[in-house]
Amino acid sequence: MLCSSCIRSLVVQAGTFAKRLETNSIGGRSRQQASRISYWRNREYKKIIGMMVDTGSMSSRDGPFVDNMMAEKYEEGRFASGGWKSEDGRLDCGYSSFQGKRVTMEDFYDTKTLSIGGRSICLFGIFDGHGGSRAAEYLKDHLFDNLMKHPQFLTDAKFAISETYQQTDADFLNAEKETFRDDGSTASTAVLVDNHLYVANVGDSRTIISKAGKAIALSEDHKPNRSDERKRIENAGGVVMWAGTWRVGGVLAMSRAFGNRMLKPFVVAEPEIQDQEIDEQIDLLILASDGLWDVVQNEDAVSLARTEEEPEAAARKLTEAAFSRGSADNITCIVVRFHHDKIDPTNPDKVDPTNPDKAESASVEHESTT
Repeated sequence: MLCSSCIRSLVVQAGTFAKRLETNSIGGRSRQQASRISYWRNREYKKIIGMMVDTGSMSSRDGPFVDNMMAEKYEEGRFASGGWKSEDGRLDCGYSSFQGKRVTMEDFYDTKTLSIGGRSICLFGIFDGHGGSRAAEYLKDHLFDNLMKHPQFLTDAKFAISETYQQTDADFLNAEKETFRDDGSTASTAVLVDNHLYVANVGDSRTIISKAGKAIALSEDHKPNRSDERKRIENAGGVVMWAGTWRVGGVLAMSRAFGNRMLKPFVVAEPEIQDQEIDEQIDLLILASDGLWDVVQNEDAVSLARTEEEPEAAARKLTEAAFSRGSADNITCIVVRFHHDKIDPTNPDKVDPTNPDKAESASVEHESTT
């Protein structure tokens, strides 16, 4: 297997060679000849680095962390769903995941709720692996744990999330340095601190909200042909090429990801973060892997989810809709429903979120199947 420095060198050299071909050859040749040059260039890329082509337990600082898996169902290792309700009544969460038409399952997901310093924290994450499941599994096991340990999480959440994403990527690469794997993963996460939501994204999983019934995206897919992403990659010495779709170095169909050692520094794990106050107009939060978004539009996802009262049923409906519409990928989604009318901070019977006996969470994973 080629070393990472060799691969990076090949990517840069091939990109330089490609640009020379376009400059010196295409301008003086027919369109048909130019097409043959492009075809040959992409074929040589696939020969060199075809093996890299993208196919598409925590503790609170204040006390023990309770991890209860609720209502999870499996069907021949291909499907799982479940959900939980917060004790304070402010939200319900449901999740659904389906292997679909893929030979293996490379999607992982995680949902947790806990208390830190008397503040209510909920965490939701979708991790979509490519080239293998190891990176996605690592994120499920470590990303939120690392975030909760960050000393500035409660004082500067955006900084803590950004630093944790990038440090977790470095930790994963270090943990895998002796292996011959080079898989990667997306991460789209939503962190709710009391009533403030922070959405961080790396890759092409996506998070949206429903505000007064209208779909609003809180993340933007990291695609290599995004003008700002293409500029960043080229400034770093990389190249974006067409190989069935736009790919970094003709290899990876997303411009940011965890892992993918051989494409560093072109493919990074620095997240884009948006924050949003949860007001009475926001009723739903939806996170999903691209197995859903490839075939279901944002507005359609909100419309489908709003037809179900229970978030687990909504998540299952979205998963089934994506599969029935022809999604060829693993499909995983999390749906969170907010209940603003059930929150009464003056209610003396309201559950104390710092009581560890009343904490809830679901921390769920899918094992890869063969």
